[in-house]
Amino acid sequence: MEYTAAQRELQDRFDTRRLADRINDLLVHDHLDTDTAAFIERQDMMFVATVDGAGQPTCSYKGGDPGFVRVLDEHTLAFPSYDGNGMFLTLGNTVESQQVGLLFIDFVEPSRVRVHGRATVSDHDPLLEDWPGAQLVVRVTVTQAFPNCPRYLHRTGDRQRSPFVPRTGEAPPVPDWKRADWAVDVLPTGDPALDAPR
Repeated sequence: MEYTAAQRELQDRFDTRRLADRINDLLVHDHLDTDTAAFIERQDMMFVATVDGAGQPTCSYKGGDPGFVRVLDEHTLAFPSYDGNGMFLTLGNTVESQQVGLLFIDFVEPSRVRVHGRATVSDHDPLLEDWPGAQLVVRVTVTQAFPNCPRYLHRTGDRQRSPFVPRTGEAPPVPDWKRADWAVDVLPTGDPALDAPR
């Protein structure tokens, strides 16, 4: 990883340049090693950071059943895009700039991993049929992967899986916001909420 001038200035100000260089030399890789891949595939959520063409950032939560992010090889991972609020901030930014930052966190046994990469979005990806209810598939070519200190992570108990995650043979419930007066008349054609009782 190439540190920027601003990052170096702060490293020097707090005397962490040597530490930053050691972390970069030992822990930052351009691929997913076996342990990192296994960690990612155990997770049921991640956070995705993107920027649009003008540099405006956004960060979003993505969740699914454990393994919803699939490691295809040491340089590639993929995940589904499910029905959301229709704004397409994350995926629009991904199409525009291709730059993504992924943060995987385990809050039960505190641990976290960062992945940086270049991403593509497709509605013709052969993996699309592997995720029931997926609208698109995002593939990420990994440029950097590294563990991140978990000491400030708050522990949580057992997670309850979201009933809204699409699963084979199950129709997910309609979220309440899609029944709200402000939303019902602008939902996309064919949205299951249009047929749901209000």
